[in-house]
Amino acid sequence: MASRVLGFARDILIAAYLGAGPVAEAFLVAFALPNMFRRFFAEGAFNMAFVPMFSKKVEGGDDALGFARDAFTGLATVLIVFTVLAQVAMPFLVLAMASGFVGDDRFDLAVDYGRVAFPYILFISLAALLSGVLNATGRFVAAAAAPVLLNLLFVGAMVVADAAGWPIGDALAWTVPIAGIAQLALVWTAASRAGFRLTLRRPRLTPELKRLAIIAGPAALAGGVVQVNLLIGRQVASFFEGAVAWLSYADRLYQLPLGVVGIAIGVVLLPDLSRRLRAEDTEGGRYAFNRAGEMALALTVPAAVALAVIPGPIVSVLFQRGAFDAADAAATALAVAVYGAGLPAFVMQKVLQPLFFAREDTRRPFYYALVALAVNAAIAIGLAPFIGYIAAAWGTTLAGWAMVALLWRGSRGMGAAADLDARFIRRLGRIVLASALMGVVLWGLAWVLAPWFGAGTVRYAALALLVAGGIVAYFALGHLVGAFRISEFRRALRRQR
Repeated sequence: MASRVLGFARDILIAAYLGAGPVAEAFLVAFALPNMFRRFFAEGAFNMAFVPMFSKKVEGGDDALGFARDAFTGLATVLIVFTVLAQVAMPFLVLAMASGFVGDDRFDLAVDYGRVAFPYILFISLAALLSGVLNATGRFVAAAAAPVLLNLLFVGAMVVADAAGWPIGDALAWTVPIAGIAQLALVWTAASRAGFRLTLRRPRLTPELKRLAIIAGPAALAGGVVQVNLLIGRQVASFFEGAVAWLSYADRLYQLPLGVVGIAIGVVLLPDLSRRLRAEDTEGGRYAFNRAGEMALALTVPAAVALAVIPGPIVSVLFQRGAFDAADAAATALAVAVYGAGLPAFVMQKVLQPLFFAREDTRRPFYYALVALAVNAAIAIGLAPFIGYIAAAWGTTLAGWAMVALLWRGSRGMGAAADLDARFIRRLGRIVLASALMGVVLWGLAWVLAPWFGAGTVRYAALALLVAGGIVAYFALGHLVGAFRISEFRRALRRQR
């Protein structure tokens, strides 16, 4: 939560200083490059294969430390070579990300920023592996706190650069690798204190690393497909001036509930399911899966409704200032509403995917990702000439729902551990009902408070009142219709925390 709130502060400052102009778009594309490959190498393919194997070694007392050190060295070796190659190929990488930049100042600026920022992938990927080690041993705080450093450094860099008269874009680009080093140092220290001091040694291809590579291969391909999905969206947006920034700021808003709820649950669920499978605890695995899904939907369905009902007030209050004008706010709000429609799907992917990864099944998610890619490409590219940049958001949302449908269908052969229990089925409809009723309350409150949203500093109090009203309404209505009991909800949150 701290990371996401500071992420808002970061993006509010970027919007205020740079708006949706060429420097903002160039930096956002440059920063997306190492993040794209980070999800491909670390948090995606590598960690989805590494965490179940490492968790089982920890559970069985089978030299987990030696395995982790070999994996750490192997990943570092690959990434050092890859980073050097990327520096040479940076113009082609930017072209692949945003060919609409060709012929204007954004392209050269994005290439320069990309070369400065790209080494971040080395540091953050190694940090992701260390985070996997910590998560697999039941330690979540340091790994979850690492992104806080990134956002603190970004905010500090912009404030200092503005006071000193330095170019804001340059300050942001140079902060990226510095933040990567800080994040790596934090989780490395935490892992060392936990008894897993990972150091570099001579690379060697052990039988276990070969198995890791075999398992990670399909996951890497699946991660590549996911990144191609993101590329499609950015490519479409790059042909509409300001759209890269609009979609990026909208992404930040729906990433708040996705990051706080969906990703957090997925991080906890994967090692938990892996350990239960090794212990043949089918009933415990089913309980963990159902409660994770129940809590995910109980928190994200109302968030999705809120993003669809009141995107205008949210965006205008958070971002509309300085170089970010009313037209930018309206375009961003539209993207927020579309992304909101896909939020439950994005979160449920994080709940369903561990069912496969805990069984070391990375092939089927890859095939499903290919289908989702086709859905995204058909919608984003096919509709762009007719509805403009928003086609990229619709492509992302509908591809997310397609992925959930495929994951659900594929999990039907996994036995009782992947079945929905009576409590989940009973409460799902009630969660939707409570969320819909909350949406009506939000719409009414937004109408009453409308005169205050453009009135200087009072707009912050108006938005706070609107959000608080929605939260109170949802929990009251949810308790009333039997979507959940507050006491159960608190216990579930404590377990996941």
